[in-house]
Amino acid sequence: MKIRNFRIVSLAADIVILAASFLIMAWLKPAGLKAYVPSHSIFFSVLAILWIVVSLVNGKMHRGKIINFTSLFNKVAGSNIISISITALLMYIFRDYDYSRTVVLGTALLATFLELLIGSIYISYKKASLREYEEYDNQKRSGKPSEFELVNNLNGKFGFHVPINDVNPQIIEAIEKESGSEMAKAIIKMTGTKLSDRTAVLSTTTIFNIISLPEKKYTYIINLHKINDIRQLDNFINAVNHKLEPNGYFFCSVETKDQRKRRVLNKFPPVLNYIFYFFDFIVKRILPKIRITRPIYFFLTHGNNAVISRAEALGRLCRGGFRIIQESFIGNQLCIEAKKISDPLPGNGYYYGPIIALPRIGKNGAIIKVYKLRTMHPYSEYIQDYVYRVHDLQNGGKFKNDFRITSWGSFCRKIWLDEVPTFINVFRGDMKLVGVRPLSKQYFELYNKEVQEKRINYKPGLIPPFYADMPEDLESIQVSELKYFSKYDKNPFITEVKYFFKSWWNIFFHHARSR
Repeated sequence: MKIRNFRIVSLAADIVILAASFLIMAWLKPAGLKAYVPSHSIFFSVLAILWIVVSLVNGKMHRGKIINFTSLFNKVAGSNIISISITALLMYIFRDYDYSRTVVLGTALLATFLELLIGSIYISYKKASLREYEEYDNQKRSGKPSEFELVNNLNGKFGFHVPINDVNPQIIEAIEKESGSEMAKAIIKMTGTKLSDRTAVLSTTTIFNIISLPEKKYTYIINLHKINDIRQLDNFINAVNHKLEPNGYFFCSVETKDQRKRRVLNKFPPVLNYIFYFFDFIVKRILPKIRITRPIYFFLTHGNNAVISRAEALGRLCRGGFRIIQESFIGNQLCIEAKKISDPLPGNGYYYGPIIALPRIGKNGAIIKVYKLRTMHPYSEYIQDYVYRVHDLQNGGKFKNDFRITSWGSFCRKIWLDEVPTFINVFRGDMKLVGVRPLSKQYFELYNKEVQEKRINYKPGLIPPFYADMPEDLESIQVSELKYFSKYDKNPFITEVKYFFKSWWNIFFHHARSR
């Protein structure tokens, strides 16, 4: 009964919000309501029907599926994007171009904003009595382990613990002076006997302080200031790399986005904390990712206290020529020890845009850029080897406990939204509709030599044979691909048609999805 009442109230509120948004956008036009309400009534009726149907199907009005701000954003934004996309497609099919873009897009954007605002206030009220946000986050329906659980599980695998008495006392004193004795003990347990008289201890956000270090080369550099406040972080890491000897070490810390969320929620009283977090999310995580709003972000924040995920922090270090040695949560920060293994790697374009071009191995071994909707945190492509090293693969050949995928990205993968830009590759001729998945260099090297040599003779595809055969591990994936190659050599057209329909059958009726 409660769930049904919730849906009725949600449905009514949704209709009111959508109607109000439409009227506001029509009123803002010079001709006003009298001109735009009659002329746009068909548009509004179609959008309203799709808005409600998609919302009900996607769970936007389901009480049990919206449990926190992340799920609210996923359900609201996802449902509304699908609704307005279908509406725009229908307008295109019927060649109805007379509608105002301001009214059409403005109605959807304003309704989405109001739904998120009202929804965040509702969640704030429902969760007002819950103060242990760490426990609440661990109760997410995804069942994924938290970043604290993942890192704590790694400590026993890669941690190096030595008595504090074995370390140069001057180094301990320098760390204690900046961070306190407890933090110094925790850091020494991580860094161990690798510290020597060629160790530099700093607390800085400027590249100049790295470049101006007195010695030409160091074996270890410790920076005690969190990297969230370093505006030119890539250049800063490059400077550290150049100051280290080969196989030298770098220690740094970051406040991850999950830690920041808990800090914000615990800092303010119930209800107010979620309202504050909503606006903090807009300013700190949305404005810097959009080119036209980025200047506003820097004007408001001066680039300080940037929101950085664990994946991005690790990825930036790996791009800078480092290999992650160990991680540990110390106090309210994630501390990372990394080892220099090469010079800094070249950047892979703009890291925060919604569309990303990923280097993949195509036909004849050529590197092609595969376009995708971003579903991972920035710089995630640089830590693929690290994720494999610490977590291995799960059934289906995907990386186990892949913390690089964002909540929004996980949703996009379920509805195949992330694959839409890949049609650019199909139109360009880099890929075809059906074929083996284009692989990164690191993943390609996991394959047997025989399959590697066979693979590069064929153009990769958007729909891989994986979805037709549903293999469970890397070996069976390779067997599946070899079977596809054999059939394709005998009859290319019939093979692709069969694999196309069998794949979609498994996707729709056997819930085959990218995770």
